Amino acid sequence: MSALSRPRLIIQIPCYNEAESLPGTLADLPRSLPGVGAIEVVVIDDGSTDGTADVARRCGADYVVRHPVRRGLAQAFLTGLQTALALDADILVNTDADNQYVADDIARLIEPILRREAEIVVGERPIEQMEHFGRWKKRLQRWGSAVVSWLSGVPVPDAASGFRAFARSAMLRLHVHTQFTYTLETLVQAGVKRLAVTSVPVRVNPPTRPSRLFRSIPGYLWRSFDTLLRVICLYRPLPVFGGFAAIAFLAALLLCVRYLVCVYWLGVPDTTILATIILATILFSLSGIMLAVGLVGESLAANRRLLEETVAWIRQQNSFLMRRGSQSEARHAGLRRAG
Repeated sequence: MSALSRPRLIIQIPCYNEAESLPGTLADLPRSLPGVGAIEVVVIDDGSTDGTADVARRCGADYVVRHPVRRGLAQAFLTGLQTALALDADILVNTDADNQYVADDIARLIEPILRREAEIVVGERPIEQMEHFGRWKKRLQRWGSAVVSWLSGVPVPDAASGFRAFARSAMLRLHVHTQFTYTLETLVQAGVKRLAVTSVPVRVNPPTRPSRLFRSIPGYLWRSFDTLLRVICLYRPLPVFGGFAAIAFLAALLLCVRYLVCVYWLGVPDTTILATIILATILFSLSGIMLAVGLVGESLAANRRLLEETVAWIRQQNSFLMRRGSQSEARHAGLRRAG
């Protein structure tokens, strides 16, 4: 995206059984924005059974991509990202089908990308002002965002927000391996891949229905913890397993010190604290195993990073060929008109 060009914006909406709420969401989306050349809307129907795809077509979606079966929000997001790249998008905005976010804030969301100050922009919801969020849910949102920011190295006040904008450079390098939600994994990837991330305040509309991502707060916490643990182990295996190895090693060392103090200082017979030495031996062994797992995981992570960079390069080359073909067709069309 050159400084003088007017970028192409794709707004993607992952959907699952959103036939009732989707018309209002599509009607609110902007069709022109300052500094943007073209805006197109892509709806990803994640195996809906209520005719969501038909509603999307009738209500003005430019493209509708449908999964034959439900694959989860994360995979629906990935399908949208791949579709946006295939459509030669310069900027991708992801929003929810339930019209949670105020569509007019898309202009605010993409502004840091237009100014080349960020590659990923996360919409920060006014959590404290959202009346349908209970006190504990607000606290969990704050604590969860703090934990994700610490683990990913990317400071974001609202890590769970799905209202996001992605520059093309980020779209080329992002991959989604989980199935529950993409929000956590993309932040961890952004930290690992040194992508520029920022947040902007956005507004929200009154809720139209209960969340379908989780049925209860404990369920959401468990799924989020499970996803975050998997992602961290996937992208930062050595710090994770190395940390466990260090804890096991220190525990074993303390047990050895306890044994020496008891036997050589306090005069306790060896046989009465034999279990201490056995436990220390087990912990030393566990520490070595954890460290080995971390080293193997780091090697696998390095290979995966190489593969992901290769995929990003292939995506970039495909985009270059598409743009070159489009320019060539435009030139030939101009020559035909001139002739």
